Amino acid sequence: MAGSNNKSVLFVCLGNICRSPIAEAVFRKMATDAGVVHEWIIDSAATSTYELGNPPDYRGQACMEKHNVPMRHIARQVTKNDFTSFEYILCMDDSNLRDLKSKASAVKNSSAKIELLGLYDPQNQRIIEDPYYGSASDFEKVYEQCERCCRAFLEKNS
Repeated sequence: MAGSNNKSVLFVCLGNICRSPIAEAVFRKMATDAGVVHEWIIDSAATSTYELGNPPDYRGQACMEKHNVPMRHIARQVTKNDFTSFEYILCMDDSNLRDLKSKASAVKNSSAKIELLGLYDPQNQRIIEDPYYGSASDFEKVYEQCERCCRAFLEKNS
C-alpha cells in the first residue's frame, strides 16, 4: 500500500465510524492544506467488526461539515497487511492499543509503529474518548483533540 517514497498513517478506533474517520479526515485536510498530501498514504480502520461497511456516524459528519473538513470513509477492519504496509498506526485509547499490539504479534515482519494518537497532544490528553454514546459536544471534543494531535504528528513527520 505505502510506496517507498510515501509516509503512511492508519488511524484506528473500535468501530471506525467515530474517532478514527475524524482523525483521518482532519489529518488529510491538514496535509492537503500544507501541500504534502501527495507524500502520504492516509486511512483509518477498526479493531472490531461491529460497523464494517458503514459510513461515519452522522454526528461526526455534521461536526466535520461545521469545520469544513471533507470526510469520505466506509468502515473497515484492520488487516494483517496493515501492520507491514503502514509506517504508523495511531489509535485512540488503551483498549485499541492492546488489541493492535496483540494482532501485530501474530503478523510476521510487522513493522508499523503502534501508538496512541494522544501521545502527540500538546495538552497531554492521551486518551481520545469514544463519543458514540455521547452528544454533539463529545464529537466536537474529539475533533479538537484530533486537530491538536494531527498537527503535532504532521509537524514531527514533515
